[in-house]
Amino acid sequence: MSSRVPDQPTCREIVELVTDYLEERLSLDARTRLEQHLVYCDWCRVYLEQIRQTIRVAGSVSEESFSPQRQEELVRLFRDWKGKK
Repeated sequence: MSSRVPDQPTCREIVELVTDYLEERLSLDARTRLEQHLVYCDWCRVYLEQIRQTIRVAGSVSEESFSPQRQEELVRLFRDWKGKK
């Protein structure tokens, strides 16, 4: 993670904004601040690229490739993970 720059979002804040950034739902100001943070933060650039790759891979998997039991298990695991946050 990078050292803190005044008036810039923290790495934790960037993690919270990444999905909205990728879906182009951030205001111009928020997008600009996020992109400025990415200029100096290697960790957040890597994180953003990992999320992009995850989206690409997940988008290439069809629902038919998972049995209903596997789908239920994935939903349960996601809910358990979300509940721990």
